[in-house]
Amino acid sequence: MNRKKTLDPRYRVPVIVVGVVQVALTAAALLDLRHRGPDEIRGSRKAWAAASFVNFVGPIAYFALGRRRS
Repeated sequence: MNRKKTLDPRYRVPVIVVGVVQVALTAAALLDLRHRGPDEIRGSRKAWAAASFVNFVGPIAYFALGRRRS
């Protein structure tokens, strides 16, 4: 009764793709946040950095609401 539990092969690729997209969004938000001046960001830099780690919601919220448009 020593069976390995593995992810069904048909779900592996979608799970990996979602994971890669999540990491890419987080990295893009953090890099963008790092390179913007304080006058180009709405709110606290630390708060947006912390929010960027909240699944898809954080980075998307940062790009939609956290950056000032010039």
